[in-house]
Amino acid sequence: MSDAPLVLAVPSKGRLQENATAFFARAGLVFAKSRGSRDYRGSIVGLPGVEVAFLSASEIVTQIAQGAVHLGVTGEDLVREQIGDADSCVEMLTPLGFGQANVVVAAPQAWIDVRNMADLDEVAVDLRARKGRKMRVATKYLNLTRAFFAKKGLADYRIVESLGATEGTPAAGAAEIIVDITTTGATLSANALKVLDDGVILRSEANLVASLKAEWSPAARTAARAILTRIAAEEEARRVREIRAHIGSATAEAVRAAANGFDAHAPFGVDGPEIVLHCAAERVFDIVEALSDAGARDVSVRALDYIFRSENELLRRLERRIG
Repeated sequence: MSDAPLVLAVPSKGRLQENATAFFARAGLVFAKSRGSRDYRGSIVGLPGVEVAFLSASEIVTQIAQGAVHLGVTGEDLVREQIGDADSCVEMLTPLGFGQANVVVAAPQAWIDVRNMADLDEVAVDLRARKGRKMRVATKYLNLTRAFFAKKGLADYRIVESLGATEGTPAAGAAEIIVDITTTGATLSANALKVLDDGVILRSEANLVASLKAEWSPAARTAARAILTRIAAEEEARRVREIRAHIGSATAEAVRAAANGFDAHAPFGVDGPEIVLHCAAERVFDIVEALSDAGARDVSVRALDYIFRSENELLRRLERRIG
């Protein structure tokens, strides 16, 4: 097993594949398919020891749970739904900034007195008293629904498993309420449904997920280190801006004090006629103003492609979990 490659699973089609491909490409990790676009196996250009598997988002979760792949890109909603006690089987390494959606509890807009889960409990009691049956909840998120309803103390209901357009089931008379995924809420509104005030079960997005069940060979660990190093460097660069300024000896201390006041980091020290600072992107203009007030000249700001820190939080978290 010492030379067994790392298997990275990514979505096989649609916007998820496009976004995942772009995410890895920004980190210098470019996918290649030797047999063309219809190939479901690939590699990463210039990075040996990695096999890329193109699978559906749901199948990626199954493969992660079984330990058949080491790393995968999929939605947190699918991970939490399909893997019991997910935190003992996987490590959610980092959110990827796409595929955002919420798993929510939605009720008919006509239920004007129903605003939260406690109100829903009263509806369930009323249904039992008047019609002798449980409140019906249409969903394909069976496990998330059961866990959330138990947390809210709601027990008098039954799940109607939905395999199609869940949002249409209340109007069709197949269920009273639904648990479904939504991005903008427009589809819910179009079907005369509303999200309960405390009815957000999970705020989900695509994540880079590591399997704790996989066989982490030395070759797989080496490949994971290379991948996570590049991803961490690109993520850090997106958060940071570099500021350069000329400083005179008379104003050096004032300039340094101004930089320290905004938690800016001087990676190359503060000696010499020029100061180089790394700072949070949202603090740039405050720091530039403070530096100018302190006497700095010719201040410039630029975005960076990569920043390789000596500490890699993604790699540290993975290594802590796989031993």
